[in-house]
Amino acid sequence: MLISGPHQVLVPAGTLIIARSFFMQIAISATRPTDAGCLIFPVAKGADVTPGIEAAALAAQAATASRFKGEAGSIVELFVSEGGNALRVLLVGTGEGKLSDFESAGAAITARLLTSGVTSAAVDGAGLEADALAHIGLGAQLRSWRIDTYRTKLSEKAKPSLETLTLVSDSAQLPDALADQMGVAQGVALTKELVAEPANIMYPESFVERVRHLADLGVEVTVLDENDMAKLGMGALLGVAQGSHRKPRLLALRWDGTGGAQETPLVLVGKGVTFDTGGISIKPAAGMEDMKWDMGGAGAVAGTLKALASRKAPTHVVGICGLVENMPDGNAQRPGDIVTTMSGQTVEVLNTDAEGRLVLCDAIWWAQETYKPNTVIDLATLTGAMIVALGFEHGGLFANDDGLANQLLTAGLQSGEKLWRFPMSEAYDKLIDSPIADIKNIGPRYGGSITAAQFIKRFVQDDVKWAHLDIAGMVWADKPGATWDKGATGYGVRLLDQLIRDHYEVA
Repeated sequence: MLISGPHQVLVPAGTLIIARSFFMQIAISATRPTDAGCLIFPVAKGADVTPGIEAAALAAQAATASRFKGEAGSIVELFVSEGGNALRVLLVGTGEGKLSDFESAGAAITARLLTSGVTSAAVDGAGLEADALAHIGLGAQLRSWRIDTYRTKLSEKAKPSLETLTLVSDSAQLPDALADQMGVAQGVALTKELVAEPANIMYPESFVERVRHLADLGVEVTVLDENDMAKLGMGALLGVAQGSHRKPRLLALRWDGTGGAQETPLVLVGKGVTFDTGGISIKPAAGMEDMKWDMGGAGAVAGTLKALASRKAPTHVVGICGLVENMPDGNAQRPGDIVTTMSGQTVEVLNTDAEGRLVLCDAIWWAQETYKPNTVIDLATLTGAMIVALGFEHGGLFANDDGLANQLLTAGLQSGEKLWRFPMSEAYDKLIDSPIADIKNIGPRYGGSITAAQFIKRFVQDDVKWAHLDIAGMVWADKPGATWDKGATGYGVRLLDQLIRDHYEVA
């Protein structure tokens, strides 16, 4: 779990600490730390194994015996004698030299050493450019995140031991490059934290309190309560929340790193259903515990704003989180109810488990009315149909603008948080016409993710570029990935950060 403060670790003189967080700190030193319990040597795919140690020949033999070819994230571990002491050595593959390959290498280091008993390790950065080393640090930091808050009986061997990973390099560019990537890591960590917490801890009001520290980074924080939203006519969002004792909140996070040069912000909107029972249209009991992560879209938005503020990005972005809990008490919304949205459009609620779009429609309308953006991107764990279509490999992309869609697809490939675009059309839109209201909140059985997107599109104002990301299969993983352990993945932060770097930063 994220700890309240960093470990107090002694590091050699001349070592620059770039990031202190989680259980591990990333440091830079021009020379190898004397206390390093493990030396790590990056090896490119197909390159000769020639580590800078006395036992280089032994390491090469171990690589050959292990069929190690330098594939990204692959590892050979051995012990050698140095100065009469046993020294742990890792050979880690950096693949074809793509930045994502270096991230995989860094993550593999952490996965191998985090609970190994090693407290300090050093990466030999000889011959590597600053960006490559920075991405090793990023991958290592991302993979170090875990939540142990509620585990009271961890064995000593299961507890993290790795406290410091030092990147050994005299590159003048490395401190800035690493600090930039650590800003992104901080944002991803916040998203993981928000998504991983149980619903009795993470609910609308506590979500707001958990992100208030962004104000210390220069983020403007605005919160609307249920009375504010009622005055604005947000009948759709409030209808979802009315069955819960937890009060809804609308959270706005504004980062302007341009000094006013960029007048119109990019707006990000996240679905924040902190727990989703389905309401009166209640879900099956099996697997319902997973619905603590139904606020993954809001978590990604909050994490993105932290990443931008942490790395002082020269951009103007507003993040909106629509925060509710969907519960089935005696005051809960019923199937067949009709609600009036802030836009004035009426919605026939045929299924109370299609609640995310009801939250988003009011949040998106308020964002447009308040900030007058040219572009809005929403993120939501919206439909199970998306998981049926794409599994756990891609998020779904829907857009009313080809240029924006292509930018997002490219950012997904560059960041490793991939997207796949789906169609939208008038034919699909007709499927959500209601006979007694302006719109109904579900269509027929088939094409469920598309009709959900068509619903949201009805609340996008003319001339606003809009994209909807259905990330239902991406925010939680039942097995470890390249840069995360099983559980919360932090999906969305790196995707949006990459998009913003490429298209929404001022020179």
